Amino acid sequence: MSNRHSDLGSHLWDSSAIFRNAVTQFEQAATIMGLDPNIKERIKHPKRALIVSVPIRLDDGTVKVFEGYRVQHNITLGPGKGGIRFHPHVNLSEVAGLAMLMTMKCSLVGLPLGGAKGGIRVNASDLSRQEAQALTRRYTMEISSLLGPEKDIPAPDIGTDAQNMAWVMDTYSQQKGYAVPGVVTGKPIEVGGSLGRAESTSRGVVYTLEDSVKYLNAKGRGPFSVDSKATAAIQGFGKVGAIAAQELHDRGVKIIAVSDVQGAVINQRGLDVPALIQYTNSKGTVKGFPGAEALPLEQVLELAVDFLIPAAIDGAIDEHNVSRVKARIIAEGANGPITADAQKVLEEKGVFIIPDILCNAGGVIVSYFEWEQGLQSFFWSEEEVNKRLREVLARAFTKVIGSYEHYRCGMKEAALIASTETLSKAMLYRGLFP
Repeated sequence: MSNRHSDLGSHLWDSSAIFRNAVTQFEQAATIMGLDPNIKERIKHPKRALIVSVPIRLDDGTVKVFEGYRVQHNITLGPGKGGIRFHPHVNLSEVAGLAMLMTMKCSLVGLPLGGAKGGIRVNASDLSRQEAQALTRRYTMEISSLLGPEKDIPAPDIGTDAQNMAWVMDTYSQQKGYAVPGVVTGKPIEVGGSLGRAESTSRGVVYTLEDSVKYLNAKGRGPFSVDSKATAAIQGFGKVGAIAAQELHDRGVKIIAVSDVQGAVINQRGLDVPALIQYTNSKGTVKGFPGAEALPLEQVLELAVDFLIPAAIDGAIDEHNVSRVKARIIAEGANGPITADAQKVLEEKGVFIIPDILCNAGGVIVSYFEWEQGLQSFFWSEEEVNKRLREVLARAFTKVIGSYEHYRCGMKEAALIASTETLSKAMLYRGLFP
């Protein structure tokens, strides 16, 4: 068998970290707001979880069995919504934790959707196109009992993209005998995708950053600006980080450092972001970019910048490196990039954290727009998509600030409180069956 597909099943990862962190932060918020203990107990547990074997024939003729997951955390508000992740560290606990964050995210921004997440334990970069297609289609078949426009609607995540979503849609549609574009979002435009979807998460990060700057300045905690006076560092130069860098660069912000899984680069005068994007599209990494110097990976999080955007993985800032973080505002582009313990340290230092369920909600908001457009068979312009995205995030930001000021808590707890207030009311109205 090709060593490109080493057996990951026997390797033990710290599989409970992200779920533990999500539950810990939720419990802190629940205590602050005095949440009904019965509702609290229900939200702590996923509604259902599915583990599947995903066998495919590799290009060398051998058969490899991968492990896949799909978790629906809570579907009180509507169908499950959440991405499909292809990554060697994927496990049930990680998927459950991410599904819980999706529940809170959808509730916070006012979407009629619940929280779900899925994934396969595989290194996506090891797969040929044919292997990726076979894996995506077989996984879709294995979890198809959970899927549907009215049941559970996947989207891209780490290691997957619009092409994977097209394969999910086609596989599901083959079962039904007709095209069902609403079964998945993040699809190519040609098969029912939405304009602005690919850039939506990054734009949401920048929109919430602008709202935060305006709020902090009004409260005398600045001065801040989203222009040439500001500096930023971005951990993760992928689908979220690269576009966020471009959006900030277009506003004049100096992006002084970025990183990806292979390396990090720095230029204190500001990176040439368009050139860097062109370089990474060609080389597949920021490493070696001629317009910058090399930087140790971990130091991207430790630079003295106005804005830090961790847009890579969960748990990037923890008890081991939090004391070295010097950014004034942290925008959580990734899901759960700051652990609960590190969050407390940062807030005590006066760092303003834009929580993930608000900061990176742009993706699920425009996914909802895509789902809605697909159900209507009527499509909006990119300008209309961006306008609606901005409005939804502005309302959500105002809700979070309301909780932040009322409860005098951190922004992470404030976002979870604002989200839980909506979700808990819906759960109480619907009641407990039987």
